[in-house]
Amino acid sequence: MNFSDYEAIWKRQELPLGANADVGQLKENFAVKSRKLSATLLARDLLEAGAGAVVCLALAFIGRKLGSDGWPVGVSMVLVLGVSGVFVRERFRARRLRLNPDAPLLAKIVADLAELQHQRRLFQWMWAWYLGPLFVAILLGHVAFYLHAEPWEPQRDPLISAGFLVFYLLLFGLAWVNNRQVMRRQLEPRIVELQKLQRDLLGGN
Repeated sequence: MNFSDYEAIWKRQELPLGANADVGQLKENFAVKSRKLSATLLARDLLEAGAGAVVCLALAFIGRKLGSDGWPVGVSMVLVLGVSGVFVRERFRARRLRLNPDAPLLAKIVADLAELQHQRRLFQWMWAWYLGPLFVAILLGHVAFYLHAEPWEPQRDPLISAGFLVFYLLLFGLAWVNNRQVMRRQLEPRIVELQKLQRDLLGGN
């Protein structure tokens, strides 16, 4: 699974202005940005769920080749399927909460605001449900190769194992930092914009 998909997909969108945004422009552009949000989330969910399925097929093949030593790969598959399941759940959730196209503007704004706040929570807890499980899945894969390897093979070398561990820690740490930047530059300012637009429609300037 490609944990940079979050960053790549969200960064394709225009940076929001946050509190400095003009209310008139927010009203004018709301429908377009709302559609882009839906399309972005759809693309992310389908991409991640599909990638998880492909990874699981590859893990099943590897586990079969390793035989009894490949039992950690089975646990890795469960972890990857769990992550994919989150994105499948997100699709069902989006479908359940989808508004009628004729819904009032205020209702659509409230819906988008709730969705963005939900996405922000996903970003904030990414280590718990996304990066963490995938990191453990990768480590278990290395454990499986370690158990299957002969004593003289590179998989049994502690320095090589430590090098892989450091590499993955740096890689996942970079993914965490990048996605935090996406949250700060994309999600949070857009939330502020929608809150401003909501107050305007409610007459609470």
